Amino acid sequence: MSTQTATSTAPAATGERSSLLRLYLGRGVLAVAWALAFAGAHEDLNAPAITLLVVYPLIDAVSSLIDYRALPDGSERRVTAFNGVLSTLAAIAVGIAGAGGVAPVLHVFGAWAVVSGAAQVVVGFRRRGPELGKQWPVLIAGGLSFLVGISYNIQAAGDDPSLDVLSVYATGGGVFFIAQAGLLAWKTRQLRTRTA
Repeated sequence: MSTQTATSTAPAATGERSSLLRLYLGRGVLAVAWALAFAGAHEDLNAPAITLLVVYPLIDAVSSLIDYRALPDGSERRVTAFNGVLSTLAAIAVGIAGAGGVAPVLHVFGAWAVVSGAAQVVVGFRRRGPELGKQWPVLIAGGLSFLVGISYNIQAAGDDPSLDVLSVYATGGGVFFIAQAGLLAWKTRQLRTRTA
């Protein structure tokens, strides 16, 4: 890579790091806040609980939209757009499933977790360059989402499905996104120290 190319790409990488840091931190904090709210509201599958269930995939949809608008054209942007549409459809489906009880909600949530987790892994792999901090928390969160989504569908088919697991799911995802934001902040500080 020439000096001119490195110089021209450095501000772009710095801007992308800063944008992703804010996005991941906001997404992580919202996920943890959602988990706390849902933990105290899901004993009965009533209107407040269903509203919270609809809100969670919408957080992902809005995050995907913000990410999509910041990305250049390419496969990463297409996957991000797909995930945004998927999460919007999941929010609608969860709202409808709420009228049918716990098992349908777990089925829908599980299916969404599987596909969105896979999409998250794809995007994470495409961002694994040194400028964006390897993306390990995002990759782990996506992989766990995929596996946990499968387990939710198994639980939904059982005798006593429970929505308790969703608060744990959201908390875990939130913590991983906050960790990724922390890694990006550390990477930014490290690069600033090198160029100072």
